[in-house]
Amino acid sequence: MSKIKDILSILEEMAPLAYAEDFDNVGLLVGDQNNEATGVLVCHDALESIIDEAIAKKCNLVVCFHPILFSGLKKIIGKDYVERSIIKAIKNDIAIYAVHTALDNHQNGVNKIFCDALGLINTKVLVPKENFIRKLVTYTIAENAEKVRKALFDAGAGNIGNYEDCSFNSKGIGTFMGNENSNPQLGERFEFVQKEEIKIEVTFEKHLENKILKALFQNHAYEEVAYEIYDLKNQHQNIGLGMIGELKEPMKEKDFLLFVKEKMQSEGIRHSNFIGKEVKKIAVLGGAGSFAIKNAIQAGADVYLTADLKYHEFYQAENRLLLADIGHFESERYTKNYIVEYLRKKILNFAVILSEENSNPVKYL
Repeated sequence: MSKIKDILSILEEMAPLAYAEDFDNVGLLVGDQNNEATGVLVCHDALESIIDEAIAKKCNLVVCFHPILFSGLKKIIGKDYVERSIIKAIKNDIAIYAVHTALDNHQNGVNKIFCDALGLINTKVLVPKENFIRKLVTYTIAENAEKVRKALFDAGAGNIGNYEDCSFNSKGIGTFMGNENSNPQLGERFEFVQKEEIKIEVTFEKHLENKILKALFQNHAYEEVAYEIYDLKNQHQNIGLGMIGELKEPMKEKDFLLFVKEKMQSEGIRHSNFIGKEVKKIAVLGGAGSFAIKNAIQAGADVYLTADLKYHEFYQAENRLLLADIGHFESERYTKNYIVEYLRKKILNFAVILSEENSNPVKYL
């Protein structure tokens, strides 16, 4: 039998919490991760009815897309749907874990799922994540360089786009002299040493810093390890919000929206004026995505599919693309199916269940 924390580690592999936006509230929201897991119920929103379903199906871990706890609670007295859900979960010893923007930002997450549902090809991130890449620079003797590089690569450094084990290496002369408290690997105390060294430079995702430094210290030849870490302004091309891709064959605007309506099971699509041309390049962003209209335009999209657009935001199309609001829930519809499929491949000793509840609060007449 697995503990809840064992499942949480799998969820973090699927959607690293470091990928989440700063405003978000992801991870374990309720419960004790050291409890034995009896089953996992996967849902879109961890409402009170979902907790009832978890109780009935003997699942003590609810994995939800949207966090039921988003902002701070000063009282938990059951006055609204959030508090009632939290109270019932705690009373019944049920843990709640949310993925939200950690999965939104993943290259195989919400927006890739959206693209796949529409059959889009040649997909890439629409709004790449910024300030997420750091660079490590270190120095060692030539005999130690390969060992250090391999350790850094194994810890997750050196990944750039579709390439792994990326580094830059240059030769130089290092100098040092140890004091009375030193235990030098080269030379003696109080001896001035000049040695040819290799300068190694690698980039890494910032949440891996502790792991990478541990690998560096454990595999470096020197007693004192010289290193530098820099924040980079580079965009991370494989992490970010939204995606843009292409239809295999162009479609007329109205035909495309009818196709989207069918594929995403949307009961209604609000859209800007038709431009009067065939569309091929499609941008998507699951959930509320008005902030990325300019990104879709700059990327040359013919259509931008998202949700929660306000009246005046439709003007931003300015006949440069077709804006379409297909519904918040609808744009994220297949996310929970993806989570279930992922967990079922990783967990074989107990049930991972897809919730039967439709938590979409929006109804259409």
